[in-house]
Formats: sequence, structure tokens, C-alpha cells
Amino acid sequence: MPLISLDNISIAFGHVALLDNAALRLDKGERVCLLGRNGEGKSTLLNIVDGTLHADAGRIELLPGCKVARLAQEPSFSGEPTIYEAVAAGLGYVGEQVAAYHDLLHRMETDHSNPDSLRQLEVIQHELEAHDGWRLQQRVENVLSRLQLPADRPVAQLSGGWRRRVALAQALVREPDILLLDEPTNHLDLEAIQWLEDWLSTYNGALLFVSHDRSFVRRLATRIIELDRGQLRSYPGDYEAYLRLKAEELEAEATQAAKFDKKLAQEEVWIRQGVKARRTRNEGRVRALKRLREERSERRERKGQVKASLDSGERSGQIVIEAEHLHYAWGEQVLVQDFSTTIMRGDRVGLLGPNGAGKTTLLKLLLNELTPSSGVLRHGTKLQIAYFDQLRAQLDPERSLVDVIGEGRDSVTINGKTKHVMSYLSDFLFSPERARSPVKSLSGGERNRLLLARLFTKPANLLVMDEPTNDLDVDTLELLEELLFEYQGTLLLVSHDRAFLDNVVTSTLVFEGNGQISDYVGGYQDWLRVRAAPTSVAPVAPKAPVAAPVVAVSKPKSTAKKLSYKEQRELEMLPAQIETQEHQLAAIQAEMADPAFYRGDAAQVALTLQRLADIEAALKQTYARWEALEAGE
Repeated sequence: MPLISLDNISIAFGHVALLDNAALRLDKGERVCLLGRNGEGKSTLLNIVDGTLHADAGRIELLPGCKVARLAQEPSFSGEPTIYEAVAAGLGYVGEQVAAYHDLLHRMETDHSNPDSLRQLEVIQHELEAHDGWRLQQRVENVLSRLQLPADRPVAQLSGGWRRRVALAQALVREPDILLLDEPTNHLDLEAIQWLEDWLSTYNGALLFVSHDRSFVRRLATRIIELDRGQLRSYPGDYEAYLRLKAEELEAEATQAAKFDKKLAQEEVWIRQGVKARRTRNEGRVRALKRLREERSERRERKGQVKASLDSGERSGQIVIEAEHLHYAWGEQVLVQDFSTTIMRGDRVGLLGPNGAGKTTLLKLLLNELTPSSGVLRHGTKLQIAYFDQLRAQLDPERSLVDVIGEGRDSVTINGKTKHVMSYLSDFLFSPERARSPVKSLSGGERNRLLLARLFTKPANLLVMDEPTNDLDVDTLELLEELLFEYQGTLLLVSHDRAFLDNVVTSTLVFEGNGQISDYVGGYQDWLRVRAAPTSVAPVAPKAPVAAPVVAVSKPKSTAKKLSYKEQRELEMLPAQIETQEHQLAAIQAEMADPAFYRGDAAQVALTLQRLADIEAALKQTYARWEALEAGE
């Protein structure tokens, strides 16, 4: 039996229905990803599911006793709570008593004899006993521990990623049967995203989440539902199955629409054949044509694709940025230590690291907006810089989209071609009515799309983008990937979207901790492979089967005795045997480095781990035998 059922749900804002007789069912144990274009109504659907918004029509059936909790896209907390108070607030009145008890104990550590505190403690203890508060207090403690949250730290001091983690704890403490997540990976670093993936993969309730992080969706989703033109369509299976089924569906839909339009055109020709047609036509055919016209007028066309191009401006010098031994510290915290790099024209460099590691600081150092404590920085010639984060800060919520893009002008110039502002905004899927609306009326995804539209009006041969993918739908993400891949200038990119990094960058600067920054070729998956590669044994050239492998073993200077023919043959074959075993070992280690490895069948995982142990033992024995034969033992 489903935990929740939505039947024939409809809701409209203005003349467009966001949900039009939509249906949805959620079962226990499902992990369902909700996809759709920005502005289609995904957050509206979540609001209906959690009861904060009522549909215009339709029926909702929630299993009796079923609890629903939600992580909002932009979490907010009333007052100025500590983390403990914010998490306990998820339990309502009893949570307030639990938080008061925790706060009172904390204050009594420094004032043991205050009679007022003792009386307050007695009252709160009575309330907790009456409402099963001790068990709920333990639940709060457990959630804080699992999420590694410092209980007494004020929420106001936290970064966006940590505030999102607090909001998640507030939802989890309720132990909901249905958990709703709206863009849960926004503002989280890779470590937090991977933790969240691991935790959600073991969640026992029903999970409904909105996310455009393709790696996140691939890891978690057991079913995809898509909100498209007011309709919900369900696609069983993982993300890859959805992509395949969706492509087939769109092709069939286009074919059907073409047949319909052809028939309508033929009937329109027939009805206009003049006096003879009016004398001979049958009224049934006329009524059928009327129905065709009505059906065509009600058909909602699928939104087009964003159309955009990047103006790479004047060609820069061959060397764009050269840094030597840069050092920068904030107080006692070293953010950049002895960092050197050379960025050439056409490089697409990704920056990867935990929140607070110093990625934005490094960008500002490289752009000469911050002065390093020591080191030398040189810029190449003819640089034209566009900085995505700077543009984000310049958006005035009260201005219209036309004003933001045109800045008082009716047209913009892109790659030497002049275009009217309204036409340019329509390329980014903003209707004329939307273009005249204020920025504050836009959804998060629409606002980011506007930021991209603004960014692309500025010619730049050095493009700096700090988290550009937040809230973008998949179609816009893929377009941005294509634009950046074809971009002729130089790119510096900060992102925690693993698929986006893999598809765009040519090298990655990884923050390893303590201000150390390492340079790796390729994107996220390339870095994972290098990090997971075995370091105890140096690689052996495959085309040198007789040569001794390069290993950390000192070769004896002389043999103690002459080897027999059989032993000599064995000694000659050992390097090839070592090479084979090393390749087998590296293959298994690469397999285990895949995040999906431990989600597979438990028996298969155990078998692979045993095979790894067997090969390591065999390799150790082979080395020992080779050393013994070389020593003539």
C-alpha cells in the first residue's frame, strides 16, 4: 500500500497550469527523483506533498500515522538558535523542552547552586517525563552525532553547506516516513555530498528528491518522475533507463504531432473548398474538424532549448597566469602554501576541495584581487576577465530582467552581432511577460539562467565561474557544458558537480589540506583514479618481461651458489609473473575505488575482497621467491 497517493491534482498560477490532473504514488523504500525544467512547478509539487500548499483540485491520500519531513531549497531558521535548538525544533513542543533542558544543564555547569535554575530544571524534567521526552532527547543526540554537528554553535555562524546539514538534521529527527529534499547538494562540498549519498542509500522510508546533480541521481534514484507541461510521467529504473525511454518517447510524440498537424491541415483545406464543398460536406466531418481545432489549441508545446554563445573576446597571450610560491593565510589558518602554477591560453582548470578550504581565495589571488603574503604573480597580455560570482552579487531584485541585461539599452552585442534585449532573453526561455517582471519573482533556477545570460553579454578571454551549476536544470547544464567545451578562451571553474567537472575541465587543482594544492590532469574521475592507484609498488613496463621490475627491494650483489637449470628458468619467469600479479592487483583496486562498488551484492563484494587478499599474499610470496633465487638460497 502506498504511503501517499495524489490523484488528478491540479494547480495554476495565472493562466498556465503547473499541475494538470497529475498523479503520483510513493511506496516505502522508493528513492524517486523529480526532474523538470526550471519554473515547471517541482517545488510546488513538494509543497503540496508536505501540506504547505493546497491544490486547486484533486485528492490526496496519506497513510494514517505517516510523517512527512522536508529539506527546503533555502533553509531558514527563526530567531538565532544554536544547532541543538534548531534540530530539536523539528520535534515541536517537546523539542522546545528538550532544547531548554540542554541549555539549562549547560548554564548550570558554571552556576551549580542557583535555586531558580534547579526549580526550572524540575519543571522541565516533569514535562519531558509526561511527553516521552527522554527518548526524543536521545534521538536528537543521535542525529547530531551522525551528522557531526557541534551542538552549541550558533546557526548564524555557519556556512550555507553546514546550514543545509542542520536543516537536514531537523528533518531527520522526526524520523519521517516520507523525506522530501529540494536540491540537497546545493552548496555542499564533495565530502558532504558523498556522506549524504551514503546515508540516503540506506534510508528505509520513501524519498522524493529534486536534483539536477547527475552523479547524485545516478547513485540514488530507483525511479524517475518528470514534470513536463503540467503532467507527471514515471520512468521505472535508474537515470540511464530514463534517458533512453525519454528519447524514445519524445521521438514518438514528435511523430504523432506531425501526423495530427497533417490531418488538421487537410481538413482545413477541405472546409475552404468553396460553394461545392459547402453543399456536399457532411456535418459530422465539420464537428470533427472543430474538435481537432480545439485539441490543437489545448496542446502545450514542449519548451525549446536555451540558445546561447560565448564571446571569447580578443585573443590573450600564450601565458595567461603564472604563479610562483604563493602563500596566503587568514589569521593562523594557512589557505595557500607554496603554490606554483602556469595557466596557458585555452586551459580549462577546475578547483576542487572542501567548503572553507580556500578555493575562492585562490581565485582572487590568481585574479590579483588579493595580495599574497609572499610569492610572485604575473598576468599575461590582453586579458579580458568575466567573473560569474561578481555578476551574481550585482543582481538587483527590484529591477526587471530587461534592465538587468540591457542596462538602459534596447540591444546587446554578442560576437559582433547586435540583438534586441527581448529577443536575447527569449533565447534563454524568458517570455516577454517574464522579461518585464522583477528579478525577485524568479525561481532559483531562472535566476541562475539570467546570470548566465548576463555573463554571456560580456566578451572575455578569461572566464571565472564560481559554482555556476546550482539550480540549473539538466538541459541548461548540458548546454553550458557544450559552450564551455567549445570556448576558445581560458576557464577557471569552481564546482562540486562531478559530472560537470568531468565533461568540462582539462586539469584540476585539488586542495589537499593545510594549504597544499596539487595539480592533476583531467577531471574528478581522473583524480579519483590517480588517488586510488597503488603507491607501494612502482609500475613495471609491460614490454620488458625479462628485466627485473622496479621495486623497493635491494638486489643482492652476488649469488651464494649456482642455480640449477630449473631454478634459473624459474628466476627468468618471475618478472613476468610479478607484472601479471601487479596488473591484477591494480585492476581490483580500481574496481574498489568506484563509489558504486560497496552498493553491489554483499557476497560479490566479499568475494572481491578475498581475491584482493589472495593476490596480495601471492605477490608477496613471488617477491620473496625472486629475492631468494637472486641470493642463491
